[in-house]
Amino acid sequence: MASPFSLLNLISLLVLLFVLGYTVESRDPFACDPNNSNTNDLPFCKASLPITERVRDLIGRLTLEEKVGLLVDNAAAVPRLGMKGYEWWSEALHGVSNVGPGTRFGGEFPGATSFPQVITTAASFNASLWEAIGQVVSDEARAMYNGGTGGLTYWSPNVNIFRDPRWGRGQETPGEDPVLAGRYAASYVRGLQGADGNRLKVAACCKHFTAYDLDNWNGVDRFHFNAEVSKQDIEDTFDVPFRMCVKEGKVASVMCSYNQVNGVPTCADPNLLKKTVRAQWGLDGYIVSDCDSVGVFYSSQHYTTTPEEAAADAIKAGLDLDCGPFLGLHTQDAVKKGLLAEAHVNGALANILSVQMRLGMFDGEPSTQPYGNLGPRDVCSPAHQQLALEAATQGIVLLKNDGPSLPLSPKRHRNLAVIGPNSNVTATMIGNYAGIACGYTSPLQGIMRYAQANYHMGCDKVACIDDKQIGPAIEAARQADATVLIMGLDQSIEAETVDRAGLLLPGHQQDLISKVAAASGGPTILVLMSGGPVDITFAKNDPRVSAILWAGYPGQAGGAAIADILFGSSNPGGKLPMTWYPQEYLRNLPMTNMAMRSSPSYPGRTYRFYKGPVVYPFGHGLTYTHFVHRVASAPNLVSVPVDGHRRTNNTNLGNKAIRVTHARCGKLSITIHVDVKNMGSRDGTHTVLVFSAPPAGGGNWAPQKQLVGFEKVHVPAQAQERVQIKIHVCKLLSVVDKSGIRRIPMGEHSLHIGDDVKHSISLQAQALGIIKS
Repeated sequence: MASPFSLLNLISLLVLLFVLGYTVESRDPFACDPNNSNTNDLPFCKASLPITERVRDLIGRLTLEEKVGLLVDNAAAVPRLGMKGYEWWSEALHGVSNVGPGTRFGGEFPGATSFPQVITTAASFNASLWEAIGQVVSDEARAMYNGGTGGLTYWSPNVNIFRDPRWGRGQETPGEDPVLAGRYAASYVRGLQGADGNRLKVAACCKHFTAYDLDNWNGVDRFHFNAEVSKQDIEDTFDVPFRMCVKEGKVASVMCSYNQVNGVPTCADPNLLKKTVRAQWGLDGYIVSDCDSVGVFYSSQHYTTTPEEAAADAIKAGLDLDCGPFLGLHTQDAVKKGLLAEAHVNGALANILSVQMRLGMFDGEPSTQPYGNLGPRDVCSPAHQQLALEAATQGIVLLKNDGPSLPLSPKRHRNLAVIGPNSNVTATMIGNYAGIACGYTSPLQGIMRYAQANYHMGCDKVACIDDKQIGPAIEAARQADATVLIMGLDQSIEAETVDRAGLLLPGHQQDLISKVAAASGGPTILVLMSGGPVDITFAKNDPRVSAILWAGYPGQAGGAAIADILFGSSNPGGKLPMTWYPQEYLRNLPMTNMAMRSSPSYPGRTYRFYKGPVVYPFGHGLTYTHFVHRVASAPNLVSVPVDGHRRTNNTNLGNKAIRVTHARCGKLSITIHVDVKNMGSRDGTHTVLVFSAPPAGGGNWAPQKQLVGFEKVHVPAQAQERVQIKIHVCKLLSVVDKSGIRRIPMGEHSLHIGDDVKHSISLQAQALGIIKS
């Protein structure tokens, strides 16, 4: 489908508006209008006062009915206090989206920059890029808020672990590794929320807490699923990204999920919400339900007998805001029946009103506040769209390149056969939770900037239900200098509420690829769009398929990025953020089994615990040049100061694993310096991945290896750059035992740097005192 407006026309319009000195007409204040004499002298409207004092004053002026009306996403107005209604639900997974009702496109804001889907952006392994994208998205969000078409509270990012390759929403996540997901979360959230102290540019939200990674599989859906998870896997895997999001990203919100965890709905579990998120991690913000989660655990899971009990359980557990009407309908009756104290309601209100005040919503005229000057010219700007192209380029992964066959030559490969149902797509490239893009460059359009293209779909849609169009595609390939097959998946195959049945390409796609490759007169390049991994063993092993690219869902500029890599204008540097398994992996492996670790009858999940064959491993990604690593400096011995060790903990300081809570963690970090040399003739950008393998004999519960650091570096041809990687010992070299206790194994830890370098570091406990118990 064509873009609703062309990129050229948009840029011309923005330039014209700038020349004319156009500025967006400011929206009316949400509250505390300086022209409202009834409120402008009230303490909650005084920006000079501490937020806690302002919130306390406002809550004291509200009736119970008014308070309850503020506990839902479509919060009611309080006209007597000058407060307008507010829609909390907006989305910004990879660009400002119109999925939530809080944001809409049209008029001065016909679209917004649509970056690659998160799984693609995560493949860049570039934390500074993730933060830069967040900064752009929040610029555009603030501009739309100033123009009256958007909110300031965005329920993004999704930082759930991509545990099972069939999950339809895996595309929304940063992948399967908890440290990667956590670092993505913290980086993107910092970009969204800004760095203005306690003030917020927009309020981000990490979701869906926790152990949420099943939508609809084999008759089990997310509304009824009880995730049975060990303490070990909760601490070691599922909670890690959320903890990093809260503690390192300082996120303003966490969303609880639909599912139960060990028999308790997450949105009614005080151990998860009040104890863990709020008390242990120190959330400074609000906790929101996934949409209608409270209603779900009452009506679908039958967790409570009455709706009033459900409302009371949720709020007492630590829920502050309901996406949906349930709390608005039943909280007042819960108070009247004595199931809930009004003080609990006040506590929830304090958390949500504090965030609104940190956003400046009670500071009067928006145009006089920070970011008040942002307007239409700051949405879909050339710089923002260039960043979307750069993000797509950095996230595309080169899986195979025999010969090498890539890059293609514009001189030798002038006539291309471009084949496949994803060859000329637009909306497919932006995945789900997307809005209206500024404009699109499809893969076909991108390729046609370099060469002539004979385009054939090969099959109507990615489902590829028949082989009627394979013949013309074969003939086109036979006559071409090179053939590019652009295949894969889309939202009809993997999406929210749609989990995949298997890992193979749909329908006749494999047949189409193999027959076209056999007939092609030149090199055959396979380009895949997908969120989840695909078993393409046949193409990996087929010598006629000379190169394979995975583009994920590469965003509005995805076609340009694909073409730039195909023809060598850009050098690929992405790496897979998830393991690509063979179809056989799924045999007798229900999605409902949440265990991460392998057993004799169970394969285990993710690269950390799975020991079987793979199609492509986590972290795999080729380039058009060749990089080598050398450890320039790194410690061989690190002393771990141990204090408060209790003899009854069965911990032997000599060779066992020390509880993290007994170590003086603080700034206990090690720094390694790695020299990265580009041995080839092309400039390239390289990701240094550092994994740690714990000491031998660490127990069957320890991972085989785990990611402990990564850095992106650009290295010109034949040049060398030094990269510094800092590894926090307690956070990254620790493992979690079967009781869910995080420990630091003493002994030799092996650091794996890329595929070519290993370095051993010995951790030794330094006892600072023994506490008897």
